[in-house]
Amino acid sequence: MTDSDSTDNADRSERSAEETDGAVQVLDARLLPAALACWSATIAAVAAGWVAGIAVAACLILVALLSWVLLWAGTAHRAESYRVIATTVLGATVLGAGFALAGAWREYQVTVHPLRTVPDEATVHVVITPSDDPKPVRSSGSGAGRLWVVRAALREFRYRDEVVRTGGSVVVLAAGPHWRELLPGRPIEFRARTAPPRQHDLTVVTLHPVASPAAAGQLPWWQALAAGVRADLAAVARPALAPDAAGLLPALVVGDTSGLSDRVHEDFVASGLQHLAVVSGANFAVLLTAVLALARVLTCGPRLSFCATATALIFFVVIARPDPSVLRAAAMGTVTLLALLTGRRKQALPALCASVIGLLALWPALAVQAGFALSVLATGALLLLAPSWADHLRGRGWWRWPAELVAVAAAAFVVTAPITIALSGTLSAVAVAANILVAPVIAPITVLGATAAVVATCWYPPAELILHCTGPPLWWLLTVATEAAGVPGALLTVPGGSPGGLLAACIVTAGIAALRSARIRRYLAAAVLGVATAYIPLLLWFHGYTP
Repeated sequence: MTDSDSTDNADRSERSAEETDGAVQVLDARLLPAALACWSATIAAVAAGWVAGIAVAACLILVALLSWVLLWAGTAHRAESYRVIATTVLGATVLGAGFALAGAWREYQVTVHPLRTVPDEATVHVVITPSDDPKPVRSSGSGAGRLWVVRAALREFRYRDEVVRTGGSVVVLAAGPHWRELLPGRPIEFRARTAPPRQHDLTVVTLHPVASPAAAGQLPWWQALAAGVRADLAAVARPALAPDAAGLLPALVVGDTSGLSDRVHEDFVASGLQHLAVVSGANFAVLLTAVLALARVLTCGPRLSFCATATALIFFVVIARPDPSVLRAAAMGTVTLLALLTGRRKQALPALCASVIGLLALWPALAVQAGFALSVLATGALLLLAPSWADHLRGRGWWRWPAELVAVAAAAFVVTAPITIALSGTLSAVAVAANILVAPVIAPITVLGATAAVVATCWYPPAELILHCTGPPLWWLLTVATEAAGVPGALLTVPGGSPGGLLAACIVTAGIAALRSARIRRYLAAAVLGVATAYIPLLLWFHGYTP
């Protein structure tokens, strides 16, 4: 038997094995076209304008009518394939048309907003309610001159002698220590100059303050509770941990990045670990898993376990700020937990699609936010790609735990790389390795940090004792981030923007499809090994790296 014959036999055997696996567990993708149609239609309406949204809705209605004709023909002729395809397309196009019209209406309201009629650079007196914590613009420097971005809901504004009470989303771009201390939910008032919004995301205007903010109302009780828990966690972390670890812990547990130093942030970006410093679906999945495990240890029944998990979910949403990004992370974390507990990807994919549709129905602006796309794609990769990749590695003799770690890190990196490239024009070459190395310590840090946050609201000493246990895992996480960021060429500069992102998406799609062939996998592995053998020594020499 020749080498080519043996290669062909190996390919055929792998294809038959994959076909067998697919027959065992067929994914239920009936909601996938609807989710994609709703997402695409909302993007068109929000990003391109309300006229484009109406045009997209009209096109989808025409497709829906054509699908209805096909459905009628399929029913008359009893053709099962016609009925399935026509029903799926009909449902997707009807939902997509509805979302396009809803997005067009929201965009039209923003276009004709009274604040848009105020001339640019004019000074107005505004009353707003911040919807999220102030976010620093780290490229603007440090100290008193650092810029802060505050997303808020408009309550009223006064231009000249006219007071207009209206809603809408605004973005405040301000400098000064007063803006860092703002709390979400507490109304404030100040004078500001108006400017056009920088992004098409249903934002009415950008406000540039010309005076310090003043309180214009009371803080809601749930926001006061969240502020107290976050402040207690930060206060108890300072004496219990090293400075960098004390600033990192609140970011990992509740998404509070106010104490995160610029150096640590830069290391996390270069090493591909920046997703850990925001509230993500992984946080919710870890915490809910811990609550369920505790309920089982206490021999709680299904109803009591469900109530405990739901209570923990609501509490964590409140502590992490109940804004759309946190609610999105809660939905993605719940879907991931569903897949982990049931072991059935067939149910997890419809749940993910339903979550996307529901979130876009409530907050259309999520459609054009990078965080939403990254979260959905990462969750989809964990549900669709990671299990099959882990099974492939286990079939090659890998142990289960290392196979799953590598598969999860690689799948999440691959599907999110195009968006990362489009946004920043950079790509971390060490992201997969860094995420694999830190994966074992994320769950202990999250669970212990959340426990300390709850205990710190009653008594500091036990909370400090709990946080002492997070010292070694945090040290390991910081060490991996620092060492990975220090590797020569860790952060690669690539063509960014929409062209770079589309090119990366095409490469990723073609690569995932090509990797199903054993022959192509061997060729790609040989090519990667050859490029690495030639490139890494040159890179080390260029950067003057000495071990």
